[in-house]
Amino acid sequence: MDTRLLNTFLSLSRNGNFTATASELHLAQSTVTVQIRTLEKQLGARLFDRLPGGAELTAAGRRLLRPAEDLLTAEAALRTAAGADGPPSGEVTLAATESLCAYRLPELITALRREQPRIEIHLLPAGTALGARLLHTGQAQLALTLDAAPAAELTAEPLGHEPLTLVCAPEHRLAGRTPRWSQLARESFFLLEQGCFYSDRLAHRLLAVQDAAPRLTRFGSIEAARSCVAGGLGLGLFPTIAIRDLLDSGRLLALPLPAHTEAPVLLTHDPRRSPSPATHAVATALRAHWATGGSTP
Repeated sequence: MDTRLLNTFLSLSRNGNFTATASELHLAQSTVTVQIRTLEKQLGARLFDRLPGGAELTAAGRRLLRPAEDLLTAEAALRTAAGADGPPSGEVTLAATESLCAYRLPELITALRREQPRIEIHLLPAGTALGARLLHTGQAQLALTLDAAPAAELTAEPLGHEPLTLVCAPEHRLAGRTPRWSQLARESFFLLEQGCFYSDRLAHRLLAVQDAAPRLTRFGSIEAARSCVAGGLGLGLFPTIAIRDLLDSGRLLALPLPAHTEAPVLLTHDPRRSPSPATHAVATALRAHWATGGSTP
């Protein structure tokens, strides 16, 4: 059996959508459709119900989940064993938050590819919840999150901290001031979607203020949230590196925040799966990157 079919099956089971699966796997949607039909034909069972809202696993599809994960894990072990006597080689998928994907990791991965040309690294934007699912299913070998604790059954290693900055536009009424929580709790905020650790923590703190009335808008994209803040619509809390250009140009101004000025960076993996030498090499590079203050070794 072509294990690529199983990889596509697991992706579709997680996304529930052919278009999203095609985007995640960098395939045409028609290719995803053909692969799922091929797998269903080989197994002699319908794995998904095609519904108006997306693709939903059938009972047979749910039974296939764990065996498919186990088979892909076994395949990875075979590849590791075959290359055990040489330099690290193989594919490693690293799931990471949007800000880390955009601002921390490109230079590091470029350097690692030069040093370890036999390792193919795939970078996959994913929040904490999606990163955990990717690790559980074997779709990713490592995940970087800005969070306080790993998901159940996962092991997390603290690498460092990501500085956070509360910002507003220069014309905002709080610009140049040191706001109190009672003032902040009546402002408009543009935050990342629920599940983002530092956004959820700030929202919880704002709502805990007596007579709080914050207006919280959640986005799935840092770019959308920071654009609203730069446009003068409200306040936002972001990793400093993700808004450095707007701070330097004066389009955003930093505000003192009474607390929550950094988020922990965790390197997470699934301890049930044996890491390959390639995965070890990538994890070592990530540790070195944060040990040197985020500079590329």
